[in-house]
Amino acid sequence: MRAQPEQQAPPVQRLRVRYAKRGRARFTSHRDFGRAFERALRRAGVPMAYSSGFSPHPRISYANASPTGAASEAEYLEIGLTEVCDPTKVQAALDAALPPGLDVVEVVLSPPGALADLLTGSHWRVELTGVDPDLLETAVARLLASGEVQVERMTKAGMRRFDARPAIVTLGLATPGLSFPGLGPVRDPEPVVLVMTLAHTTPAVRPDDVVAALVAVAPEVAPADPPVLTRLSQGVLDAATGEVAEPGS
Repeated sequence: MRAQPEQQAPPVQRLRVRYAKRGRARFTSHRDFGRAFERALRRAGVPMAYSSGFSPHPRISYANASPTGAASEAEYLEIGLTEVCDPTKVQAALDAALPPGLDVVEVVLSPPGALADLLTGSHWRVELTGVDPDLLETAVARLLASGEVQVERMTKAGMRRFDARPAIVTLGLATPGLSFPGLGPVRDPEPVVLVMTLAHTTPAVRPDDVVAALVAVAPEVAPADPPVLTRLSQGVLDAATGEVAEPGS
């Protein structure tokens, strides 16, 4: 009979990590980030708890990672530890151990509840080149007035078609000169900047899907280059106001 694997003790502390993907690091895939983060945990000497079973792995819970190619100021994960640690010291050690562009913004004690349940919406900035702002503003109004807008996206299972409209809570053009924390002012006249709040739905609707929906209702606003996506925040969505509160706040 095969020997049973050793059962690991449950974590004595859970920490929530907020990290950013900036600059060229936005092209880091979720799998590549996972590898880099586990190396950083080892280098930083974080006392990780491990799962039980024949192939124990560190207790890391990921939720709603941004798509490859998108920058982000608000990615979240949780880690389980075998010792009680000072979150500020863990933040500094992990940030120093990660590659440039993958920055640990904050580490706090995990509040009760599942992390995924507290990430129900995101606020995004989308830069578009070669688009007339007046035509884009008209396209935004047309999209918001639509009851359904079908878009297509290639997935691992093949081409998928879905309605992008239900996920769009707010959508509009940013005012030139408007600044976002850590991102600098919107440039005028290029690129044109959209800001949007998206509900986390199934299937997931991404900001580039919203751009595809705009092109579907107004082909003349097709951008000259792929849109540049940045997640500004994510957390608990208030669908009535479009506000997104930090998870656990």
